[in-house]
Amino acid sequence: MNKYTERLYNGIWKENPIFVQMLGLCPTLAVTTSAMNGLGMGLSSTVVLVAANFIISLMRSIIPGRVRLPGEIVVVASLVTIVDMLMEGFTPDLYSALGIYIPLIVVNCVILGRAEAFAMKNKPIISAFDGAGMGLGFTFALVCIGAVRELLGAGSIFGVAIMPASYQPISIFILAPGAFFVLACLTALQNKLKMPSATNGSAKGKKAKTACCGDCANCAESKTEE
Repeated sequence: MNKYTERLYNGIWKENPIFVQMLGLCPTLAVTTSAMNGLGMGLSSTVVLVAANFIISLMRSIIPGRVRLPGEIVVVASLVTIVDMLMEGFTPDLYSALGIYIPLIVVNCVILGRAEAFAMKNKPIISAFDGAGMGLGFTFALVCIGAVRELLGAGSIFGVAIMPASYQPISIFILAPGAFFVLACLTALQNKLKMPSATNGSAKGKKAKTACCGDCANCAESKTEE
């Protein structure tokens, strides 16, 4: 596996921003009332991630250290504005469904986190692949959560009826509490299967690079880096 393929694999599976790192949960919980909404938010975030990582990597040597974060935010905000206008013009229905969460991509910790942790330290091409991997992983997670909520709450996936006509939709799953129920169940399943997650302590010892357990004081990776 070359370094470019590895960045894609890490973002989609090994370091998935939602299922492993538990980042960007605000849009995840808010917009995943359907699989289509999750796909729209995921792809728009992916475009911003790829472009932001590439541009910030190109500019990393000319951005003064004392204004590093403001500089990154300006780049991301400019890209989000472009994406926002394009979605409003070409996908008005999806734009209306996602609402305020499109502009809020600017402060998505997945995007700023990759810019700070990867793009500022690596070359443009590999940074773009890192953004693509994280974006696709984010999209995958949003679609999975949205599909489960839509299936249970409306009996369909991507608007296509799946359940029989006799099925009584569990409407709570397309309401706000449903997002928490689905995310909690998926996280519990991860822990049961011993899969990498920020909630199962898998970051301790040799698995520190896989996920964050939240125990910074005793994290083997942080001690190594020091």
